[in-house]
Amino acid sequence: MTISNPKTDLNVFENYESEVRSYSRSFPTIFDKAKGYQLWDKNGNEYIDFFAGAGALNYGHNDDAMQQKLTEYIQRDGLLHSLDMATNPRAEFLQQFNEVILKPRDMDYKIMFPGPTGTNTVESALKIARKVTNREKVVTFTNAFHGMTIGALSVTGNAFKRHGAGIPLPYSMVMPFDDYMDHFDSLTYLEKMIDDDGSGVDLPAAVILETVQGEGGINAASFEWLKRVEELCRRRDILLIVDDVQAGCGRTGTFFSFEQAGISPDVICLSKSISGSGLPMAITLIKPEYDIWGPGEHNGTFRGNNLAFVTASEALNHWKTNEFSDSILNKSELFKKRLNQFVEEYPELQGKVQGRGLMLGISSEKEGLSGQLAQAAFERGLIIETSGPDDEVLKILPPLIIDEEGIEKGLDIIEESIKAVLGKEEAKV
Repeated sequence: MTISNPKTDLNVFENYESEVRSYSRSFPTIFDKAKGYQLWDKNGNEYIDFFAGAGALNYGHNDDAMQQKLTEYIQRDGLLHSLDMATNPRAEFLQQFNEVILKPRDMDYKIMFPGPTGTNTVESALKIARKVTNREKVVTFTNAFHGMTIGALSVTGNAFKRHGAGIPLPYSMVMPFDDYMDHFDSLTYLEKMIDDDGSGVDLPAAVILETVQGEGGINAASFEWLKRVEELCRRRDILLIVDDVQAGCGRTGTFFSFEQAGISPDVICLSKSISGSGLPMAITLIKPEYDIWGPGEHNGTFRGNNLAFVTASEALNHWKTNEFSDSILNKSELFKKRLNQFVEEYPELQGKVQGRGLMLGISSEKEGLSGQLAQAAFERGLIIETSGPDDEVLKILPPLIIDEEGIEKGLDIIEESIKAVLGKEEAKV
C-alpha cells in the first residue's frame, strides 16, 4: 500500500511556527483523527501507528472508556485546574495507584506531582537527591536522555540537545552504559572511580538511568548490570533514580521497566503514558524516608491536571490482572521474530535487533539508512521514527493495545520499505 501525496496546505506551519518543529517535518501531512493504533489525515489517508506519541499513548488513541469518563467529568462541570488542591480525581488516582500498582508489588513510595512533563519529574528527582544527600554530582550514562530543561539536560548525553542549553551543564559525570564498549566492565570502572580518593571524582548524590534507553538508541541494560548498579548505590549511600518516563507504564512488558531485574529504586520518574490518554501528567515516586520536601519547595501551576487524573485512574484497570502484561510480552515475540527475519534476509541492512517488550528497534551500521526507511514507511502508511545519536535505529514503539492484524500490517510496510530503499541503493551502484 502506498499513500498518495496528501494535498494539504502545510504553509501555515512553515509561515507561522518556529523552526524548532520536528515531527511535522518527518510526517508532512495534517492529521485529523485517531483511534486505537490508527490515524487518519484530513484527506482520509490511513496510517498505522508504530510511534504512539513517542511513548505517550501506550493504551492507544481515544480509548472508549477514557473518553466516556472525560465526557462525563466535563459535562458535570468537574474542576479542570486546581494546582495541588484536593480534588476527587486526584484522590481516586492516588488510591488506585497505591492499590493496583504499589501494594501488589510490595512497593512503598510517596507520590509527588511535579508538573506535567517528563523533564519536570526528572528535575524533581535530581533536586530531592541533592537535598537528601547534601551532595551535588549525579552519575549519568552515555546516550542517556532525561529531558530538555537545564537540570535534565545536564544528565543527557546527546550533544545536539546539550548544545541547545547555551551554557555549561555541570554537576554530573558521565559513565559508560551497559555494553557501551565491547569487553569493558563499566561498573568496575565506575566503582573504582568512586572508591579511589585519587580519581578526582566526588561521591555522587545519585545515579540516574533508563533501563532501556529510548532516544539513545533502544539500548537495553541487562538485569545483572542493573542489579550491580543498585548494589553499588547501596554500599556507598547513593540514591538510585530510574527514569521510567518512556520505558515505564508497561512498555517493556511489566508496569515498571525494572521489575524483572528485581531492583528497588529510591526515586522513580514517570510521565508520558501515566495519564493513559496522552494528556500531560507526570509523577515522581519517592521512598518515604527521602520525602523531606517543605510545602511548596518544588511546585508548578499545572501539577493538578484533573482530566489526566480521570484517564490515569481508568488506565490502571489494565493492571488489575496479569493478562495485559502477558499480552505485551506475547506481542513482543511476534515483533522480534519478524524483525530478526528482516535482518537475516536483508544483510544489506547491516542490522541488529535490540530492545525489550514493545520498545524495539533495528540498528543499522549504514549511515542514513534508518531515516530512509522511516520516510519510505510513512509514504506507505506507517508512522515510525528513528533514534540514537546518529538516528541509526529504526524505533518501533506501537501502542500496547495493538492487535496481531495491526502488527502484521505494520511489519509488512517495514519490509516493503526495506525492499524499496535497498532497491534504490542498488540501482545507483
